[in-house]
Amino acid sequence: MVKQIPPILEIAGVLISSDILTEEFCCDLEVCKGACCVEGDAGAPVTLDEVMEIEERVDDVWEDLSASAQAVIDRQGVAYNDQEGDLVTSIVGGKDCVFTCYGDLTLSEGGAVGHCCLCALEKVARIKPISCALYPIREKTFSDGTVALNYHQWHICQCGREKGRALHLPVYQFLKQPLIRRFGEAWYQELCDVADDLRRQGYL
Repeated sequence: MVKQIPPILEIAGVLISSDILTEEFCCDLEVCKGACCVEGDAGAPVTLDEVMEIEERVDDVWEDLSASAQAVIDRQGVAYNDQEGDLVTSIVGGKDCVFTCYGDLTLSEGGAVGHCCLCALEKVARIKPISCALYPIREKTFSDGTVALNYHQWHICQCGREKGRALHLPVYQFLKQPLIRRFGEAWYQELCDVADDLRRQGYL
């Protein structure tokens, strides 16, 4: 019998929602075609450091961007402050990230996705914002500096939840590399150790 896991856990000073350990997820680009790049009403959250890096490399991706995206960047830059005051990537038409480009994609395991939305920053400059890389985990920093991670369930990612359940792949394992990029190898190993310990105790 699986026991009730605490809703919030602390891993080396970072608060995480327990469903990051209990829920299963795996992006299914064959189905969604990268819809997260063009859905929503704001851009992807970015840090000042990321904005500076993107500004330095924007010429590398310029030719991959649409004329509309180029016009937005010329007018307001690569990022702006949304209604909540958060710094996010600029968008086109109220939804599409300016760094969205389109092309055919073949997955590393050999599956052909076909024509879908791609991230020009990932495709050319390899500087995809960490908020995008971490999704469906969302990061929040409180006024006292505490960092919290939550699992976000968006209706367009239903196929990712279904694929994750089919593969029995927990969210934290699917996002191993982005989590290591953000918090480091030692932090991720501690997260895995906590998950293993909870599993041994019957919580997972």
